[in-house]
Amino acid sequence: MAFPRTLSRYIGRQFLAWFLALLLVILAIILLLDIVELLRRAVGKPQANFAIVMQMGLLKLPEIGQQAFPFVVLFSAMFTFWRLTRSQELVVARAVGVSAWQFLAPVLVLAPLVAVIQVTVINPLGSILVARYERMEDFYLRGRQSSLAVGQSGLWLLQGADEERWLIHAEQVRPGTLELQGVTMIRIEGDEQVRERVDAPVALLLPGRWEIPSGWLNRPEMPTQAVTDYRVPTTLTFERIAEGLAAPRTMGFWALPGFIKTLEATGLSAVRHRLQYQSLLSQPLLFCAMVLFAAAFSLRQTRRGGTLLMVAGGVATGFVLFVLTDVVLAFGISETIPVVLAAWAPAVASLLISIAVLLHLEDG
Repeated sequence: MAFPRTLSRYIGRQFLAWFLALLLVILAIILLLDIVELLRRAVGKPQANFAIVMQMGLLKLPEIGQQAFPFVVLFSAMFTFWRLTRSQELVVARAVGVSAWQFLAPVLVLAPLVAVIQVTVINPLGSILVARYERMEDFYLRGRQSSLAVGQSGLWLLQGADEERWLIHAEQVRPGTLELQGVTMIRIEGDEQVRERVDAPVALLLPGRWEIPSGWLNRPEMPTQAVTDYRVPTTLTFERIAEGLAAPRTMGFWALPGFIKTLEATGLSAVRHRLQYQSLLSQPLLFCAMVLFAAAFSLRQTRRGGTLLMVAGGVATGFVLFVLTDVVLAFGISETIPVVLAAWAPAVASLLISIAVLLHLEDG
């Protein structure tokens, strides 16, 4: 029928217009608040001028903005249905035999498409930008130069300042600990000259130092010598390195599967990265649930404060979902429940509850 198709396009345009408008407003608020916080942290740091702070805020914006996407979908769908209900357009559509599920259909198609674009395009771009943001944050705000990378060749660490730096490579890490295996440590001084190199089968991270039980020391113009109980000072801790390893937000959707395999082959935990990957896969279902919740709140005629109740219901739904999602993800990170269950449970539960509520209101 031509009329339902025309109506579908009209509702779809309304939803996209509201979505883009709300997204821009929320991103502007997020950017403003983030810049204020960065300016506060930049006090007393001459290198972190306003231009640097502004650049950092813009680099971080895509990654933070993605967290607001489900709520933007919820409220844009609510406002779309509320406006169509207040203007009697949906009342007329019902009168000519168009069911609630028919005029929900265009939004239920567009919402997962938005999720697909977010996951496949915005997320990879945001991960690149936030990785650059974190490097700038370390340099300008934290005043540290230590960094960490994991690749096919193993684990790489860089620690120290410009005067003296240590480049550390390990073929593997013993799972659950920070015992490096197949270790090479290179000391580099400010003039970029290699001053010494230590090769060892094992290196242990202890408070304030790397402990090498046995290995071989090489220095320029000196013969190789065997060393025991060799120590390399460090400010790194297990928690700090684990935090650096568990930074899935710096890995895009397309890079996550390969990086997970690399982490597991190296002996490092990939729980956070697997959780991030599965959570991204579940986004289309979550966005559909947001649309159905929005319909449940806004499809009925509003009278005597109904608009306020609608907005309050949307805010309460978003808050409860946010808290429950964080709780379930925490269980997944601690491996109390399987990673797949932790990642998919919020989206699946939200979808089932929203369908049940809408069926009760429309057909009950």
